[in-house]
Amino acid sequence: MADHFQPEEWQRINEKLDETPDRYGFPERRDGSVLLGSFNIRKLGDPENRTDGDWEFLARTCAQFDLLAVQEIMSGLGGLRRLQQELERVDDDEKESFNVVVSDETGAFAGERGLRERLGFIYRWPVVQRREMASDLTYDRAKMFKTIVDHKTEFIAALEACSGAGKFQPPCFVSFVRQPYCVEFEVPSGQHPYLFTVVNAHLVFSGGVKARRQEFKALTDLLKSRLGNDDSINLILMGDLNLDFDNPETDRSRIDEEIKDRPDADTHIKRLNADLTPTGSHINFPFLDQHKGRDEVFRTNARRSQTYDHFGLFAHDRRLPTYDQNEQMPQTPEGPDYGVFDFMQLFSEAIYGKAWNELTDEERKSLWAKAEHSVSDHLPLWLRLPLTA
Repeated sequence: MADHFQPEEWQRINEKLDETPDRYGFPERRDGSVLLGSFNIRKLGDPENRTDGDWEFLARTCAQFDLLAVQEIMSGLGGLRRLQQELERVDDDEKESFNVVVSDETGAFAGERGLRERLGFIYRWPVVQRREMASDLTYDRAKMFKTIVDHKTEFIAALEACSGAGKFQPPCFVSFVRQPYCVEFEVPSGQHPYLFTVVNAHLVFSGGVKARRQEFKALTDLLKSRLGNDDSINLILMGDLNLDFDNPETDRSRIDEEIKDRPDADTHIKRLNADLTPTGSHINFPFLDQHKGRDEVFRTNARRSQTYDHFGLFAHDRRLPTYDQNEQMPQTPEGPDYGVFDFMQLFSEAIYGKAWNELTDEERKSLWAKAEHSVSDHLPLWLRLPLTA
């Protein structure tokens, strides 16, 4: 496979990672903490589309996590099953095993054009235990009908502007392009286990920035309403949210405004959390902030230009980090903490002997093509939570 790393290249990559894993944000499994992750693994489908070296590296990466949300699982589950087999081979702890749970196909109607994919979770049992609930995230039909009625003038105009063969662009959010998938998990932690519903999402990319922002706001509004209606619930959003976040100085305030709780609120998450404080709940998107010791926010696409992927914490449990902790993490080795495994920097130094930003355009193009087909066009991100005795 010409667009994949060759065995000798994988040997150099793995040797380089062995030398200084911390340098690339490769998360270490530690006693006293649990590692959550999110990874858009490009077209995780036919196992024959990746080499043995590709699968071994993917398994080495995914084995670091106790709970991993995976996006872009294809209709056929052969690739996911191959990854699960490789995980058991990489980590042969007889007391633990890697379990998976996946959604139905979403993103296109059966038999019609479009990329149908599944959303799934890989979790290390019994470190992480699945509870009863596993379901698509429900968006009420009555709400959809009300939206159409409230915006009927705009919908009529959009329909008239759409030719017979054209693509209809709704003027506002109606439904998700891919239905988010949620599963309830428990992490044993002394007398007070973590209990949370994890929402795995791969939000819209096509249709322009406006459509992407509409879908993100609809999802955060839905999660906020769930948080406000149940004082025991903790929701963790993980996934590829396709946020436009290439310029944090201007994009941060806009994203804050999309998450704000009411029309008269200012445009900062701090205000939103001030509103939530009486309820004991809080909201935090740590990857919108600059981590301690870094020159910029984490980038999560393989081109290292955008932060498409995120964790969003909608929680009552104060052990889940609040927004004001982001710039001070980690205060202890057990966390809380967050980061990204920057395998593009690893590949660059292992193959070319120099940093990503020192590569020529031709070198970057070649390296990115191999990374995309062997691993993914997204980087895995992680969140470390402390366990209590």
